Amino acid sequence: MAGLIGIGLTGILSHQAALNTTGNNITNANTPGYSRQEVLFETQEGQRTGAGTIGSGVNIADIRRLANEYLVQQVREDSTLFGEQEALNSELSRLDNLLGGETTGLSTALNNFFASLQNAAEDPTSLPQRQLVLSEAQQVVNRFQALNQEFIQQRESIKTQMQQGIKDANTLLKSIAELNLAISESPGIAQGQMPNELLDKRDEKLRQLSELVNIKVSPADGSQVNVSLSNGLSLVVGSNAATLGTRENAEDPTRLEFTLSNGGRTLNIDEQISGGKLGGLLRFDTEGLKPAFDELGRIAIALSDTMNQQHEIGMDLEGDLGGRFFTDINSLEAQRSRVVANGNNALASSGQLAVEITDSAALPAGRWTLQFSGDGRNFELIDQASGKTVNQGRLPDPVQSEISMPGFNIRVEGGTFSAGDKFLIQPSLNAAESIGLVVSREEDLAFASPIRATASDDNIGTAQIDQGTMLDVRNPFTNSLLPGFQSSGELANGPLRVEFARDPVSNDLIYSVTDASAPSQVVATGTYDPQQINTLFEEDPALAGAQYQGFQFRMTGEPAVGDTFTIEYNSNGVSDNRNAELLAALGTANTLNGGSQSFAEGYAGLVEDIGVKTRQSQLDVDAGRALLEQSTNQRESVSGVNLDEEAGRLIQYQAAYNASAQVMSVAQDLFNTLLQSFR
Repeated sequence: MAGLIGIGLTGILSHQAALNTTGNNITNANTPGYSRQEVLFETQEGQRTGAGTIGSGVNIADIRRLANEYLVQQVREDSTLFGEQEALNSELSRLDNLLGGETTGLSTALNNFFASLQNAAEDPTSLPQRQLVLSEAQQVVNRFQALNQEFIQQRESIKTQMQQGIKDANTLLKSIAELNLAISESPGIAQGQMPNELLDKRDEKLRQLSELVNIKVSPADGSQVNVSLSNGLSLVVGSNAATLGTRENAEDPTRLEFTLSNGGRTLNIDEQISGGKLGGLLRFDTEGLKPAFDELGRIAIALSDTMNQQHEIGMDLEGDLGGRFFTDINSLEAQRSRVVANGNNALASSGQLAVEITDSAALPAGRWTLQFSGDGRNFELIDQASGKTVNQGRLPDPVQSEISMPGFNIRVEGGTFSAGDKFLIQPSLNAAESIGLVVSREEDLAFASPIRATASDDNIGTAQIDQGTMLDVRNPFTNSLLPGFQSSGELANGPLRVEFARDPVSNDLIYSVTDASAPSQVVATGTYDPQQINTLFEEDPALAGAQYQGFQFRMTGEPAVGDTFTIEYNSNGVSDNRNAELLAALGTANTLNGGSQSFAEGYAGLVEDIGVKTRQSQLDVDAGRALLEQSTNQRESVSGVNLDEEAGRLIQYQAAYNASAQVMSVAQDLFNTLLQSFR
């Protein structure tokens, strides 16, 4: 009887454990990372008799955790991919909405500004129209500055998210190390009895970590795991966890760089951070935000430069030359702000650099690294976008010199450099932030041209002269006013008188330009061809002397000997709108990318570039989500809890439990019957 009772007891105990396990599965059906558990039964060793072996009951061989390591790893990898794409898409969408918005973008402000210039050109004496130009110009300035401020806020938001992501990652790393230790010290692990709950917790922590950054997981002794970055840098080894961190970027102080501290050493790991939310934020900063900063600054520089150049060669309502319309793109402060010294440069270095914009039309949007080697005078300029060296050489002694690039020059002002010194060159840095409106009064808008030409009433030839084209009122080499424009409200070397005669030797028509107030002073001479368009004065400022006057006139037709024309200052030319029309024409003129794009097209290119990246990232997010759902479903098909299946098992184990109890009841009845037979 004792054997029958024992058999029934083993059945009761075993199926009670099975019922407990099934109940645990059911209650953890919605627990993240939980892996379904299954009881494995085995028969006990039987009692051998002469008639054969009689069974002695059942044992629980193992409570198995149903998990497939390949599927678990696949979920981690897909979580990394989706985490990266989701973070990238979220930030790109925010930037895309900002740039492309009708009220937040720049396009509407630019269109309204140039439309106001066109309207003012139709009535250049109207003060309300001039006030509208100033108002719309201020709106353009406001949009540039507002966009730049939004970029800064998004940059700070990214930095905050990076810092929070690092804190979360460190918490997970510490938890994984602690779980490693707990698992290795778990009782029964040497006999293969695994701590299922601890394994589930560790896998869930690893999955959460993979959402932040791409990791590699490898098994170690004692059922522990080692965790490393994709390039092999260790994050967790056994029960020891490294510490991730952030610090101010040595190259660009406005940004953060990732660090890894382990064993007293701290390494910069920016290049090793890939995938996950942190990798997505880093990608957005590199692929989205930095190019947007640079391109917006480049447009601001081109707008300021071209408007200033055209406005300075006009004449305002009071008869004075126009000044700058927007702030000076090449102020000393602006030039020096475009260079950022690397935080790791030698303390003994005292080099001073500045960046001058030489041609806003040819200026590219980008960043360069200027690094020194050897004795500190060998330099190499590297394009950060391509990683290629675009200029290299050796500084003279003394070092004052210029390093020329398309659209800008790097001016070495002095000081000393050490081997290994680096400088970040950003020609368009802060341009969108620093742009400002210089013209403050309606009367100061230079809508007229400061020169005009008239023909003498006594002329008998058919020659005609146009009203002239202004080139520049300043010497391009010294930036000082040309001699003719050094007196306010008049041509200092004029009026100029153009007179025609015949060359006594060749019989060609020739002309001479003299100062009307000093006829003996010849300004320029030349041969006149009636069959062609003839230009008075040179267009190239490199030609010395009076041949370059800062303006140019064109003549056609055939003058008679003795015919004269007068070139003079456009005094009282308040109704002249020639410069206003040229200012308005800048709205559609190709002034960017070497003369291939207008301001609106340049900005549209920025919006399009961000829009394409946003659309591609959205497609990547959708694909990543589908892959993650697929791998999660595959894992759930193995490790997930099916409530219908568990309900069936409850009935099965309950029936077995009841049957085992019935076995014990039968044994008791038999024992009682046996006792009663001896009474």
